Amino acid sequence: MTLLFYCFLIINGFAFVLTGYDKYLAKALKRRIPEKTLLSFVAFGGTIGAGIAMLNFRHKTSKYSFLWKYFGILVLQLIIIFGLFYYKK
Repeated sequence: MTLLFYCFLIINGFAFVLTGYDKYLAKALKRRIPEKTLLSFVAFGGTIGAGIAMLNFRHKTSKYSFLWKYFGILVLQLIIIFGLFYYKK
């Protein structure tokens, strides 16, 4: 369980840094990180880190297509977590 926690912590930290770096690239008018990459980190468990980064850096918060995908992944993760705990009996 401890290993899972550290993996979760690392992926969230990396998602936070990656989202912040994408905001830096956007301000510097440089080539950006693809949305697929950002959403991949969200899908693999970086939902909290990416969400905090989006609020902290005000990045991708007005792009509705990205937000729909982000929250879709979040809802799917919550359903999976609920299903694992509810049907664990």
